[in-house]
Amino acid sequence: MDDIKHLIGKELQDFESKFSDAVKSHVPLLDRIMHYIVKRKGKQIRPMFVLLSARLFSTDIQESTYRAAALVELLHTATLVHDDVVDDSNERRGFFSINALWKNKIAVLVGDYLLSKGLLLSLDNHDFRTLQILTTAVKEMSEGELLQMEKTRKLNIKEDIYFEIIRRKTASLLGAACAAGAWSTSGHDETTAQMRLFGEKVGVAFQIKDDLFDYGADKIGKPTGIDIREKKLTLPLIYTLEHATPDVRRRIINIVKNYNTDKEKVATVIEMVKASGGITYAQEKMFQYRDEAMAILHSFPENDIRNGLEQLVRFTTDRTF
Repeated sequence: MDDIKHLIGKELQDFESKFSDAVKSHVPLLDRIMHYIVKRKGKQIRPMFVLLSARLFSTDIQESTYRAAALVELLHTATLVHDDVVDDSNERRGFFSINALWKNKIAVLVGDYLLSKGLLLSLDNHDFRTLQILTTAVKEMSEGELLQMEKTRKLNIKEDIYFEIIRRKTASLLGAACAAGAWSTSGHDETTAQMRLFGEKVGVAFQIKDDLFDYGADKIGKPTGIDIREKKLTLPLIYTLEHATPDVRRRIINIVKNYNTDKEKVATVIEMVKASGGITYAQEKMFQYRDEAMAILHSFPENDIRNGLEQLVRFTTDRTF
């Protein structure tokens, strides 16, 4: 990760400054909350994908590239703030969530503020193509979330529906980040489409990795079973259900539906998933999507930036947090 940041160190530093300016407000309460958000930012994976995707096609970063990265981060942060309200979550990245500190009403308005700031940032600078790319992603994220809610109620998610959910819910924003970065320096539709598909495939691999964390896969610690407690059917469990005998399938569904807060029963489901080969299957799928993303990336000339993007892709599947 340090090697990647070294490649675009100046660009990342410039981005952080521009992002801080982008969220400023004349309302003291909002400024306090924005300061809290900026100081507790995550790994900045998406802005890094924007900047590297832009650098892949030009050595000169445009102001439109920084605006694209800021828009991605504004929209992503807005969705996280709203998600914490929907999920009634009190923590985000090990810190108190906005709704935990300032309550739901303020959190919803903060999310709306971030969304509107992002839209205005693009509109005021006539970045209409970038706005189209990112707005489409937000639409797909909402559709993916609602599709998951609908299917979770019935516990009938098949593998194809699972991939459609995570493509919309998670991968669409990463795809949009790569597409927006590429467009900002190339201005080429076909190149932009290729980078969007590249980012989507990375995003799918990223989400499968997150799903594997719930089972304590890859020696990352003890299983948490959080997804099972929330009745979320992810790929390891979906594979297990599709290959289980009718009796085992009914038993697993019964636990997920009626005993999802019982730690011992959840642990039993986790062991059944491991025994069925669900973990191995999910890992194979994750690497398949990673390799498909690499194939797209390798269609472009090799240079330090392409190598940096490759490292960032590998980070998404090799990470332990």
